[in-house]
Amino acid sequence: MTAATPGPAPEAPLFDKVALVGVGLIGSSLAHVLRRKGLARRIAGCAQSQASRDKILELGLADSAHAEAGAAVEDADLVVVCTPIGTYAGIGEAMAPRLKRGAIVTDVGSVKQAVIRDLGPLLPEGVHFVPGHPIAGTELSGPEAGFAELFERRWCVLTPPPGTDEQAVERVAALWRACGSDVEIMEAGHHDKVLAMTSHLPHIIAYTIVGTATDLETSTQAEVVKFSAGGFRDFTRIAGSNPIMWRDIFLNNREAVLEILQRFSEDLTALQRAIRWGEGETLESLFRRTREIRDEVVEAHQAGSFDPREPDAAETAPPAPGKTTHPSD
Repeated sequence: MTAATPGPAPEAPLFDKVALVGVGLIGSSLAHVLRRKGLARRIAGCAQSQASRDKILELGLADSAHAEAGAAVEDADLVVVCTPIGTYAGIGEAMAPRLKRGAIVTDVGSVKQAVIRDLGPLLPEGVHFVPGHPIAGTELSGPEAGFAELFERRWCVLTPPPGTDEQAVERVAALWRACGSDVEIMEAGHHDKVLAMTSHLPHIIAYTIVGTATDLETSTQAEVVKFSAGGFRDFTRIAGSNPIMWRDIFLNNREAVLEILQRFSEDLTALQRAIRWGEGETLESLFRRTREIRDEVVEAHQAGSFDPREPDAAETAPPAPGKTTHPSD
């Protein structure tokens, strides 16, 4: 695929110290970009296990690795929370007393209303809060899973609460543009509804399909694995995502997920009826409409695998990097 041209490298680091609370796929990928482009003078990492902290230092992802969030965020200009959403309240309580005035706290979680609910009230006065969601990833996890190109030609959605300092929002947007992403400013509730359709529902379908396969008779199950074609193989890739992270996403975006899941169930029932009664025209009409959606995804440069280093279906020119849009644009 043709990689997006990264945003221009800043003349000076965007931040003196960045603290990454959680250094899995997203956190480690961000660390790679910070290192490669000189976006921070110092990086502190935070991870629960000693093995992860050792790996962080071994890979050069951070200058220091800490077991406690409070120690990691000491004197940080930017704090990026990169852990499952269910951990946010505890992390907020741990780091709040150590945050310096003027610091910016952001995150990478896939549900924004819950982030604002759980983390926002814990932050002290004078600390800026800019929730974010880079829409990028693979099914892999851990410090060794990251790579700097993960965010190129992807969107990052920022959902700052009303009244958030505009300069803080722009600094976070500048960080993601430097990562090669385009930035969209969106209201948190709207974000959660959109992602329930584009991300959360596909994951729950993948988990269900792969779960159904595991319940088949042993002989059939072995053949399913042996003869996995592209469709089932891709479902297994999605279903291989971090189970704790996705448990927290579904529980914290349950209303939007249940709403879209009900709509999907109704559509699935209609499709089942069309197959049962041999309604070929109905099936073909649906398949033609969905093919048009796929073409639009390709034209928007959002096609291909989760890993942008793998070949993309569309060898087309990338969009102009460093773009920030609002819903009204």
